[in-house]
Amino acid sequence: MIQSKDLEPGELAALLHFYSDAGVEWLLDDEPIDRLAEFQVQQAAREQQRASRQPPAAATQPERKTPARSAAPAMPINSPTVAVPDDQAVAAARFAAESARSLAELKTALETFGGCNLKNGARSTVFLSGDPASKIMVIGPMPNADDDRDGIPFSGRQGQLLDRMLEAIGLSREALLLTNIIPWRPPGNRMPSPAETAICQPFIERQIALTEPTHLLLLGNFPARFFFGDSGTIHGLRGEWRDVTTGGHAVRALATLHPQELLTAPGSKALAWRDLLLFSHAIVGR
Repeated sequence: MIQSKDLEPGELAALLHFYSDAGVEWLLDDEPIDRLAEFQVQQAAREQQRASRQPPAAATQPERKTPARSAAPAMPINSPTVAVPDDQAVAAARFAAESARSLAELKTALETFGGCNLKNGARSTVFLSGDPASKIMVIGPMPNADDDRDGIPFSGRQGQLLDRMLEAIGLSREALLLTNIIPWRPPGNRMPSPAETAICQPFIERQIALTEPTHLLLLGNFPARFFFGDSGTIHGLRGEWRDVTTGGHAVRALATLHPQELLTAPGSKALAWRDLLLFSHAIVGR
């Protein structure tokens, strides 16, 4: 098993960043702690505290003779948004997306859409960024903690790495389009459920329909599976051009490794570089 002392400073920093994005809040302590026993002690203390606050028996009210009515459950002051049934949410998302006649209208529709529960736990709605006139679109899976904080796709360390990857083939984020399939960060960076994906699908399809890109660069497992309709891993799906039709628009797509995977597994950068060269050769004559 690899220990922290075996890692270079850069590798250790990348690993800690990965754990942070995954929702890990603490590392292992030096000595084992029985969390169950600790919880039982805390629970017993709370029970004892509640018992000490009970009024004496003599002060209790006499039993009423009238039949008791069942009280309605109290609603919290800040109750969460009521969940919309999945089929209705998908239909509402499709209507909202198809009604948008511009990217500005689509962004407004997405920001006001309330049919996906992922939005309830996210700080930002992360929408498409870059040059609307560009015919190159880079698509990731979903926002991470940095994207959710800044409100733009591919922020933080993974965004910096993506910028260097694009610069290596003569591109910049200002000269193309960057977006995600899922516009809201799932709790703990978990994968979105099939229902959540189906709800968000009309919005990414509408982004493609409105901008009409000629080439897609798909980053990671989730986008590759989403557009290729394949259950394989990115290592089996990468490095090969495919023709896909989405949102009524035919486009060529190439999948490669996500920058976050390259941060945690730097040895895979050689594979990503081959994909980028393949992508660069295709877009030169577009």
